[in-house]
Amino acid sequence: MSGKIQYLSEEWRAEAERRLKAEITPEKMKNMTASLANVFHNCPDGNAWWLFFGYENGELARLEVGQGDPPAAEFTVSGDYDVFARISRAELGSQRALMTGKLKLKGNMVKALKLASVVDRLNKVLAGIEAEY
Repeated sequence: MSGKIQYLSEEWRAEAERRLKAEITPEKMKNMTASLANVFHNCPDGNAWWLFFGYENGELARLEVGQGDPPAAEFTVSGDYDVFARISRAELGSQRALMTGKLKLKGNMVKALKLASVVDRLNKVLAGIEAEY
């Protein structure tokens, strides 16, 4: 694996949590309180996976990865594993993926648009993790 961490593994989740807490301040997160579940379809192992972010007053309170149904979240973004992998490698912007129908969003669209720049910050940090997809 050449020192890379398997994407969505527990090791990847722990590294993502460490980096998000170290690199993104509550001010950069606009002191938001929100939850987001990314739901991955067509994963390489044939299972459905999810990645859950929970923020309280701009601080990461929960970051979880699992299979099956995700925890209840204010926003749910679903799409193919390959699309999320391209976003995590900084090859595709999440807003572009949403606008072109590669990802589907459920939740308050007005709040989602306000938080778009915040999600871009999260994705930029996650793109820094050397991962095996």
